[in-house]
Amino acid sequence: MSRMHTLLTGAAIALGLASTSVFAGDPELTVFDWSSFDNPDLVKTYVEKHGDAPTYSIFADDDEAFQKISSGFKVDVAHPCAQMIPKYRDAGLIEPWDVSKIPHFSEIDPRFLASKTFQDETGVWYIPTDYAYTAIAYDKNTVPDADVASLQVFVDPKYAGRIALPDNSDDVWALGLLATGVKDWTNITDEQFKAAADWLRKVHPNVVAYWADPSELAQLMQSGQVQIAWSWNDTVAILAGEGFPIGFQRQAKEGASSWFCGYINLKDAPGSEEKAYDYINAFLDYGTEPVLLSTIGYATTETVSMSKIPPEDLKAAFVDPVEGTLLAQTPLDPALRDRMVNEFEQIKAGF
Repeated sequence: MSRMHTLLTGAAIALGLASTSVFAGDPELTVFDWSSFDNPDLVKTYVEKHGDAPTYSIFADDDEAFQKISSGFKVDVAHPCAQMIPKYRDAGLIEPWDVSKIPHFSEIDPRFLASKTFQDETGVWYIPTDYAYTAIAYDKNTVPDADVASLQVFVDPKYAGRIALPDNSDDVWALGLLATGVKDWTNITDEQFKAAADWLRKVHPNVVAYWADPSELAQLMQSGQVQIAWSWNDTVAILAGEGFPIGFQRQAKEGASSWFCGYINLKDAPGSEEKAYDYINAFLDYGTEPVLLSTIGYATTETVSMSKIPPEDLKAAFVDPVEGTLLAQTPLDPALRDRMVNEFEQIKAGF
């Protein structure tokens, strides 16, 4: 994808956030987002109206984003995934959206709003915009399809030192819970938690890398260093676009994980509220989904846009419907999620 903006490392350092990349655009709107989403083609109507894309600040994972915002980092809108919304609400960091200013809101698939965490009698706190999967990505030249029929491939000594997992607590726990028979993570017992943690500890010696960015994982797989990974659609889209023989097994015996992300409206934001709505409306515009699908490999929550995409294109991007078990990464109790984050850090450290 093209990066049309200037890196403002000085501004990040001045804020004590040197690890945050900032791509300068419209100074009246700052969007805190994942890498790859700073693509002006995803918000064409915003660019057409204002002459530039917003200023983007990039984060690597949801926990990093929350920590920075809760520490005082000022942005206008941010793009967390669904499981984080309880933390933002509990911390008093966000305010409701006025959906009367978002014409496409009524076209969002209702299943993505089926939580009082997202909308209740006090308002709409979250605009779900995009979704995809976490599943087994594998090198089809070196890994037989039969080997990835089960998530137990991650503990197979045959692939020791050739496995990569995300440096992301949510996805790693989705893997561990699925592998030990859990299909719904919203009400797990202590015994289920321990079983998943024990399984992840068995996987750890096989892991050569915990990847932080889809491009990083793509490079690891292209080099041959990694043969099997627990991956988002992004890496699959990158590698398929470069002609790499990538497979994506979303129907392993134990299942795969689904997730969705969207935008929050930050309280006391420094920029233009009007432009925040222009941004959301541009992202939900009908012209966005073909770009989202072809560059990142994600689907939109906007039903009219999805209806315009040929089924074969959805299948090629691995966002067509999946038969079998899907562990949905829906909102979690913040205390449980903090426990997962802390346990994952222990597992990565070898404890």
